[in-house]
Amino acid sequence: MFGFITQQSDSKNSETLVVNRNLIWSNNSSYRPPDKDPIWRFSNFRGMTAEFIKIHPQNPEGRKINHVIETLMRGGIIIYPTDTVYGIGCDLMNRKSIERLCHIKNIKPHKLNLSFICSDLSNISVYARKIDTPIFKILKKALPGPYTFILESSSRVPKILDVNKKSVGIRIPDHNIPLAIVRQLGNPLISASIKDDDIIKEYTTDPEEIFEYFKHKVDIVIDGGPGGNIASSVIDCTGEQIVVVRKGLGDVELFG
Repeated sequence: MFGFITQQSDSKNSETLVVNRNLIWSNNSSYRPPDKDPIWRFSNFRGMTAEFIKIHPQNPEGRKINHVIETLMRGGIIIYPTDTVYGIGCDLMNRKSIERLCHIKNIKPHKLNLSFICSDLSNISVYARKIDTPIFKILKKALPGPYTFILESSSRVPKILDVNKKSVGIRIPDHNIPLAIVRQLGNPLISASIKDDDIIKEYTTDPEEIFEYFKHKVDIVIDGGPGGNIASSVIDCTGEQIVVVRKGLGDVELFG
């Protein structure tokens, strides 16, 4: 399978073609290696496209974040780093994108069991029912962090998802890239982790490997550096007692 990558040049006569690792690179004489280039568009000859974008994990570049936002608002699916494993997600307010995400994850919409990536605690209150003081204190202490909290969903969630969901998974990752995205977008991402088919390597950590697998399925893969291979801890706060559903990254003794 061949593809092409294009980079615009200010010089009309400086464009060259270089064949490398089954890719055709179109660039100018001031070519820089891919790990230093801001945005590369990959296209196969069947017309399907994806983008591989390198974003600084500590200081996400505003121009690149804006480009991601534009893609999300057009109904795009993105893959992005978090404080645990790489995630795949879309704009929570775009129902067609959610249907497409369900298709990629091979799940039916009525069995939707995905997480909301939120920007802060005030964002959470929009999608979860009134949170009592003890739970709020736990959330405030643990977030941002590597936890997914299951909370009773607000009346707004079924209207958005067109699914009668009584609970919702909420995340505020301790990672600047997804936080920058949801803050700029103005509403959460609906998201799932990237699960690897290899049982030994349950979560893929290399963004280039992720791109190779998903390049014909999603619109953008963000390279924010190597990902983790331990998922978030899942904490159920819907009952009378807090229950640790899954022990992953993060200290679950906080909830004992």
